[in-house]
Parts: sequence; structure tokens; C-alpha cells
Amino acid sequence: MKQINQFYKYPLYIFWRCWFYGWLLFSIIAIFPVLLIVTSSDKFYPVFFKIAKAWGKTLLFVMGFKLDVQEDDTLDDTKSYMFCPNHTSMIDIMVMLALAKNPFVFVGKKELTKIPIFGYFYKRTCIIVDRSNSRSRKAVFDEARKKLSNGLDVCIFPEGLVPDDESVVLANFKNGAFRLAIEHQIPIVPITMYDCKKRFSYTFFSGSPGKLRVKIHHFIKTNGLTLKDSATIKNKTFELIHKELISDIKRQDKNT
Repeated sequence: MKQINQFYKYPLYIFWRCWFYGWLLFSIIAIFPVLLIVTSSDKFYPVFFKIAKAWGKTLLFVMGFKLDVQEDDTLDDTKSYMFCPNHTSMIDIMVMLALAKNPFVFVGKKELTKIPIFGYFYKRTCIIVDRSNSRSRKAVFDEARKKLSNGLDVCIFPEGLVPDDESVVLANFKNGAFRLAIEHQIPIVPITMYDCKKRFSYTFFSGSPGKLRVKIHHFIKTNGLTLKDSATIKNKTFELIHKELISDIKRQDKNT
């Protein structure tokens, strides 16, 4: 009986995934001329970000996702931040866009630039890193410094990538986000996304509509810290998010 139920689920998974990618691409195509204009210059970035935020919220809505946000600290729209969420799914991007109050810039991997149409605008609006190239990593720092100096927030997934092994709760963090936060003396915002992997993982025949719980933790201040402290705050951020994820897994197991 279980095998029969799984058989009927496969067409639903295929439809649901095609529904997502269809919206992803055709929503961009629909406003293609506008996007060409608002991504042509840095001065138009705040306009682009408003469009991107609405786009992210729309995609979450049409996929049947509902954000449930818990805030231990409140974002101040007059300050700059370094956002550091865990990374488990493509919809992490939409969740971050929906959460943000002020324009921010993603630091993202080069591979996403290969996605048709989406990748073109992704490359024009994000800081792209090629992790196999040391020059690229240095260029990322320079570009991120420029964005922060211009008053934009930055979002870096400190794991650097989505772990290939989906059983991994949280991959080791890279140093970049924490070095930049200290250099610019801006708070680090640890963010735990509990459900993105379950709702829309990279395993094709998986996922479902439902609640997306997100927790914005107390900010980690960098005032007075030096680059020597980057490893300490990196580990602090990792332990905070990792502990939260493990606790949630235990709660879920206890309730099943």
C-alpha cells in the first residue's frame, strides 16, 4: 500500500517542482525590460531590491509556504548588518528577501549564474564568488567592502554551500562573513531556518507546502573586536545555530 501511495506522489512532486521553476523563470521574463534598467547601475539598486523582495514573497506564496518568524532582536533600519543564515535550500534566497527591511546584497556561488535568465540578473546584482579561485575570493572582499561602505547590508551563507549530504545538520563555517563584520564593526545576525530543507530540498521527489519557521537570534556585536577575534565569533555563531537546529530535531522526534 505504501508503494502505491508513493507511486501517486511522484506526479505531484513533478508538477510542484515544475510549478516552482515555471514561476521562477516566467515571473522574471514578465518584467525583463524593467529588470534590465534597474540592474544597469548601482544607484537603481534600492528599486531593484523592492522588486526582488516582492518577487520573493510572491514565490513563497504561490508555493504554499508561510513564514513564521521569531525575533530575539529587532533590526534597526538605520544600521548595517551582516546576515548569517544556515543554508539548506534554494528557497533560502526567497526567505531572506521576504525577511529583510533594508536592501542587502547576497554573496553567492558562481554556479547559480548558469541558471537561464535568473542567472543573468543574479550575476548583475549579487557578489559572485568562485571558491576554486583565490583571486575571486579576494575580489569578493573588495566588492563587499564597497557595498557595506555604501550603506547596504550583506548576506553571506557562512557554510559556503548546501552540503551534498542532506543528513548534515550544519556544515563548517567559512571565515569571510566574520572578518568583514569585524572590519566594518557591524553586528552579525545569526539566522536559523528550520524547515527549508524539509519543505524544498535539492532532492527532487521531496517537499511540501507548509510553514517555514525562522529565528532571528540576538545579534553578535563586533564593536572593539579585531581580526584576531574572527575565529571566536565564527565559532559562537556556528554553535548558536547548530544548537538550535539540534534542539528542534529533538523536539520534532519527541512529538512523533
